[in-house]
Amino acid sequence: MKRFIGFIKKEFYHIFRDKRTLFILFGMPIVQIMLFGFAITNEINNVDIAILDKSKDVTTKEIVNKISSSKYFSLKQVIKNEAEIEAVFKKGDVKAVLVFEKDFSKNLTKENNATVQIITDATDPNTANTITNFINSILQNYRQEINKGTHIDYQIVPKTRMVYNQELKSVFMFVPGVMTIILMLVSAMMTSISITKEKELGTMEILLVSPLKPFQVIIGKVVPYIFLSVINAVIIIVLSIFIFKMPIEGSLFLLGFESVLFIINALSLGILISTISETQQTAMMLSLMGLLLPVILLSGFIFPINSMPKILQIISNVIPATWYIIILKGIMLKGIGLAILWKETLILLGMTIFFILLSIKKYKIRLE
Repeated sequence: MKRFIGFIKKEFYHIFRDKRTLFILFGMPIVQIMLFGFAITNEINNVDIAILDKSKDVTTKEIVNKISSSKYFSLKQVIKNEAEIEAVFKKGDVKAVLVFEKDFSKNLTKENNATVQIITDATDPNTANTITNFINSILQNYRQEINKGTHIDYQIVPKTRMVYNQELKSVFMFVPGVMTIILMLVSAMMTSISITKEKELGTMEILLVSPLKPFQVIIGKVVPYIFLSVINAVIIIVLSIFIFKMPIEGSLFLLGFESVLFIINALSLGILISTISETQQTAMMLSLMGLLLPVILLSGFIFPINSMPKILQIISNVIPATWYIIILKGIMLKGIGLAILWKETLILLGMTIFFILLSIKKYKIRLE
């Protein structure tokens, strides 16, 4: 019995000495519950909207103040004419535009009926629906306030219009996200596991003492995954076009260029993970925790980023998938080009260069 108790104590000591095991046991559940608890929400907060007020009277100002003073919406821009609506949506500055008809207050008091148009960016149909429902609720609440104490039933009629996805097809949201996840998995996870496998088996050292230089060995390991990832991207795009009727409004050449850039970015992340992993199991855990979960939860693929706590919004900005999804939706659904997507492209390019340089530095230290 003493031997058995001693064996149990030894196992406890072994676990407590292994920091990675402790992280998996205690750190991972904490990280997951925090991510899922804060990121997964159907609510919206601080959604940027624009106003086109053709009336500019007391009533419209009261409604605008009521909407913008809520925690759900933030007045980002006041536009002057309908021609600006498409421009603000393409830039991605706002998620909704409210258009008040001319003589809004006059129509409300004389005809007991006035109209406000709610135009939403439906590239994310779930968020578009939620925004519309919240605005309708605020308008309904305002209508009840002005009808209180009077026998006249004033009606504020909201007219909804969805842009870029009028039928609110959820596949338009899922195709860019799924494409991002698949490219990340094939490029980053498989690369990190492949290289770590060589290290685990001891064959990486044999490769590095061959006539090939270290960077040539690494490039040789990742080139097949570039090829396979490009094939995956082409398959996803073809299926989305012919099976799910996904529109490609923008340039196919630009879409291909941005996809290859993201693939190289993911590959550099995979190489970086392999530098700090001694086993395939560790590489897989780091890939899942460090890449897959953030892509699903924090990239804006499913849940709106501006509804998350500030700290998670900051973290989402350093996730390459966040910028790639913006690029995909911009090219596929909005038909915008590099003139608008230059910032996201530069950020993705900068991250790629940073990860590549860091990976090269780490490999020189550990393997040469």
